[in-house]
Amino acid sequence: MTHAMLKGSNVPLDATAVRAVLRWTLSQGSPVVDASALLLGTDGRVRSDEDFVFYNQPRHPSGKVWRLGQKRVTEGTAVHLTDTVQADLTGLDPAVDRVLLVASAEDVPFEQVRALRILLYDASPAAAAEPLAYFDITPQTGAETALICGELYRRGEGWKFRALGEGYSNGLVGLATDFGISVDESEAVPEPTPDASLPRGPGAAAQPSAAHPAQPMPPAQAQPSASYPVAPPAPAVAPQPAYGYPPEPPRHPAPQPAYGYPQPAAAHVTRPPVAPQPAYGYPHPGAPVPDPNFRMPPQGPQFLAR
Repeated sequence: MTHAMLKGSNVPLDATAVRAVLRWTLSQGSPVVDASALLLGTDGRVRSDEDFVFYNQPRHPSGKVWRLGQKRVTEGTAVHLTDTVQADLTGLDPAVDRVLLVASAEDVPFEQVRALRILLYDASPAAAAEPLAYFDITPQTGAETALICGELYRRGEGWKFRALGEGYSNGLVGLATDFGISVDESEAVPEPTPDASLPRGPGAAAQPSAAHPAQPMPPAQAQPSASYPVAPPAPAVAPQPAYGYPPEPPRHPAPQPAYGYPQPAAAHVTRPPVAPQPAYGYPHPGAPVPDPNFRMPPQGPQFLAR
């Protein structure tokens, strides 16, 4: 028989192991909802940070409480997402008086989560498929980002389940610190890694993280910088004149050969031809004598016939 529970009601448990399933309806822009568990002593606080079972610490050191991860479930035309925590009640340390069953979202208020429900199943191998009890959780203000959905608690020699639905607006970190978990504000509880096979973000339902979180990468080793020779600077190149302009004369005289070495040949210069001169001791040729009978013909208009 399945018990439909109201807030504050409780039901005795005959099961030696139970499975608490958080379920919500997949909808436009719905966030990821993660299931967690806090193992509390009789003082209402955890004994150490190891008593916090969540997405980055999915199994208690005792092995008696652990997360099973998230799944997609289809019922008729409705599609649901689930996240599950399982507890072996008979194997728990007697110092553990209560186990809180917690739901948290990624900084998204629970007013955006549709049809949030917690279902409690008998986890023994021969148990029936129907849940022992379920509780439909309605946030009080809608601004909550973490909820205590219910609790498993000792009563005499047995265990009971109580429906709670108590909300926190400061998320899983605020809820965990209320029960004694040490959270460094500079290293707040990291968000789970989403499953890439499921839709996520606005326009699609956010999806679950893997049951075992990704391990942090080791810090990169600093590599020693290699020392390489520095190339000598390129020699300066004198600017060349623009096309059509004569080259600029050298600013420094060309080096002369040392004494006793042949002088460099002078640059070729075109000179007008020079008439050969007679050798030394020979008479120089005389200038040509003009013809005394040569006369210029009459020229000009005064000599034209009229």
